[in-house]
Amino acid sequence: MATTAPVHPVDEVPPVRQLAAFGLQHVLAMYAGAVAVPLIVGGAMKLSPADLAYLITADLLVCGIATLIQCIGFWRFGVRLPIMQGCTFAAVSPMVLIGTTGGGLPAIYGSVIVAGLAIVLLAPVFGKLLRFFPPLVTGTVILIIGLSLLPVAGNWSAGGAGAKDFGEPKNLALAGLVLAVVLGVQRFAPAFLSRVAVLIGIVVGLAVAVPFGFTDFGGVGDADWVGISTPFHFGAPTFEASAIVSMLVVALVTMTETTGDLIAVGEMTGRRIEPRPLSDGLRADGLSTVLGGVFNTFPYTAYAQNVGLVGMTRVRSRWVVAAAGGILVLLGLLPKLGAVVAAVPAPVLGGAGLVMFGTVAAGGLRTLAAVDFRGNDNLTVVAVSIAMGVLPVGVPTVYAQFPDWFQTVMNSGISAGCLTAVTLNLLFNHLPTRARSAASTGAVASAAEAGGLALGGGEEGVEKPREEVV
Repeated sequence: MATTAPVHPVDEVPPVRQLAAFGLQHVLAMYAGAVAVPLIVGGAMKLSPADLAYLITADLLVCGIATLIQCIGFWRFGVRLPIMQGCTFAAVSPMVLIGTTGGGLPAIYGSVIVAGLAIVLLAPVFGKLLRFFPPLVTGTVILIIGLSLLPVAGNWSAGGAGAKDFGEPKNLALAGLVLAVVLGVQRFAPAFLSRVAVLIGIVVGLAVAVPFGFTDFGGVGDADWVGISTPFHFGAPTFEASAIVSMLVVALVTMTETTGDLIAVGEMTGRRIEPRPLSDGLRADGLSTVLGGVFNTFPYTAYAQNVGLVGMTRVRSRWVVAAAGGILVLLGLLPKLGAVVAAVPAPVLGGAGLVMFGTVAAGGLRTLAAVDFRGNDNLTVVAVSIAMGVLPVGVPTVYAQFPDWFQTVMNSGISAGCLTAVTLNLLFNHLPTRARSAASTGAVASAAEAGGLALGGGEEGVEKPREEVV
């Protein structure tokens, strides 16, 4: 009898009921971050409430389309892994600068379209750089991603940055309740319920928040039932050289961040990232960014908070995240539904975020556990990379006196840590040093005389040991 090949967990299609529950969980995990970018940019440009609402619905629509492209894929577009797409925060400062210095939204969208095309063209080049991301680098980057996201969860738990009641005990108590529910469900509930522990925690938190006055559903009544984003709603794009240059720097940053996120999901799902899938994933980022410029929104990248959700729930199906993309499309076409989701208070999201973002950091530690730290400088690589990645998170103004292009790159803890890890790995593990090469040669010779094998200094954490490179 012919036997069918087993289906990889990434390609499994859960029942419709589970798809809906798991997908909604992903939407709730990323919603606050997704709408934050249009709110910040539109607020800085003093747009009217109607224009702000339009930016948000356009963003949700393209978020959903971008997620579908990334998860399902077509031809050479899409990594076909459970990856959620959303607006990148790396582009916020440049876009505010472009929008408030005379260029307006048309100049932003012109630079976004050019940046998206550049990402599509550069994707194969980034794919070839994958060999510079051994476990030493990937584990460090994943750890930095989790650590850099934890302050976001902290701000949410305290009430949301800028909130009048920021830090009040009631906010932290609500976040703590959600955290306790998530942990309790994951520990004691049946297997299926434990996989939607975050969703259950958010629902319970929302149920408690309503009678205590945490929620405001006023925006639901004001929202339209149906809204469709039309191309170039704010006017035809303009192409200004300074805006394009700054957005190209953002493109390099988002490609670096997306590379780290794709590698992290590959580790979690058991489908390791190869050069071609990496190129396909980056190419999907570029296409989504072009669509963002056309449909009145912004550059797109993989969302790290959903990487943490994949690791925590152990639900590896890309079709779950594709269902989340479908929900985002509905929210973009039905603004009233989007207003309902937007009413979830920040402390509820914060309690869930503490678990999800901590899971990302723990995933990095798990990857680093396979790296050999004996007789080499791998510990230095990890230590300095984490320091450089956490520095802009702990001290946001540390690079305030540097040029804008430098701030764009280094103010992102993920890109700063990633660039540092790749550079130090090359410096310590790929460039030959005479004294260490001699010592390695002597160790190999001694082991050969003893009839044994020499222990590699860092073969688990780098591409090749130094003596092979020499």
